[in-house]
Amino acid sequence: MSTQTFLLPDVGEGLTEAEIVTWRVAPGDEVSVNDVLVEIETAKSLVELPSPFAGTVSELLASEGETVNVGAPIITIGEAGADAPPPSTAPTEVGEATGGAVLVGYGTGGAVTSRRRKTAERPVAASVGVVAKPPIRKLARDLGVNLGDVAATGDAGEVTREDVVRHASQASVFRNIETPDWGAVREETIPVPDAPTPDASSPAPSGSTGSREESIPVRGVRKATATAMTSSAYTAPHVSVWVDVDASRTMELVKRLKTSPDFADVKVSPLLIMARAVIWAVRRTPMVNAAWVDTDEGAQIRVRHYVNLGIAAATPRGLLVPNIKDAQELNTRELARALEKLTMTAREGKTTPEDQRGGTVTITNIGVFGVDAGTPIINPGEVGIVALGAIRQKPWVVDGEVRPRWVTTVSGSFDHRVVDGDGVSRFIADIASVLEEPALLLD
Repeated sequence: MSTQTFLLPDVGEGLTEAEIVTWRVAPGDEVSVNDVLVEIETAKSLVELPSPFAGTVSELLASEGETVNVGAPIITIGEAGADAPPPSTAPTEVGEATGGAVLVGYGTGGAVTSRRRKTAERPVAASVGVVAKPPIRKLARDLGVNLGDVAATGDAGEVTREDVVRHASQASVFRNIETPDWGAVREETIPVPDAPTPDASSPAPSGSTGSREESIPVRGVRKATATAMTSSAYTAPHVSVWVDVDASRTMELVKRLKTSPDFADVKVSPLLIMARAVIWAVRRTPMVNAAWVDTDEGAQIRVRHYVNLGIAAATPRGLLVPNIKDAQELNTRELARALEKLTMTAREGKTTPEDQRGGTVTITNIGVFGVDAGTPIINPGEVGIVALGAIRQKPWVVDGEVRPRWVTTVSGSFDHRVVDGDGVSRFIADIASVLEEPALLLD
């Protein structure tokens, strides 16, 4: 029986390894060309690998959770209709398949599912009696939201798009708000390859039935983040500044945009105004949008005359920083749409490597977690990162009187090799000015 072996390909990121996340097929399954075989995780993204062969799955050569080098065999596929052979250490026959080959169907939209029955994704309880349009119901399914739990704010009592997005965001932020009970076991150990086995003769502490330490493998996005942040922290000399801002007029503008027919089908939040403010401020202090580049001829400062606006996103896979290409070309509605697409894609774990490449300046919205300010680490390849803190009602002096106002803190970190204190201060002050008076964006 002719058997072909599929080698783990280079998915175009220049990486050397990937982790097997989920097999979509099992031995004995019939597959066609372009059927999705496996989902892998690289340091940058989750990728579905389609089959370059048609036939019957013979053997899975790598386990879920295993890290595999590019070019290593991961699955064998035999002739259609053949029974799956018992597991073996190597296929009886290896077909022609190279790890560097371009995958059939790779990069095309719409993955074809295999004939293996899938595990149901995020089951959502039926929402009988809830008034919501079909697009809103689809959005709820995509976000894993039960419409029956959503507070409806529509004029006719219907659930709106904003209601679903707000509920999903709150569920994400507050999913760990309840403090869990202490377990009977003080600590547990996750086995790591080549890790020494704990000495069974050592007595466990009182109330404990396991070992005293926990080891978590560092790989995938966490490994890439750790490497990048360490490099940034110890390569670029960081300087951080922050300023409190009366953002009341920003909140008024957000409220008006939410009721505008032009923004009826897109999410509007203070982050949208923050993004516009950063783009506006970059024009006035272009060095925060530059890059420090080491070349054979010596160091250079590369000034970019465009803005690929990065948005730091906390996802189930870890920290990702996708960016909006040429954000300076977008109007407010287009930017709102781009922010929404970026957020949804990151939340669903579908951010591509291309979405994360080429960023020029980054925003991190720490306010969604109730945090007021911070000193973020610069994204590698960039010079500046700006943090938007929580927007809260606080007492504020206006015309000599103390009044309740919506107040936030804008903070940021910058590479002092490229930007001096006056440029840093001017940039943050410009952002603050726009949040205080969004009409400046009309210039």
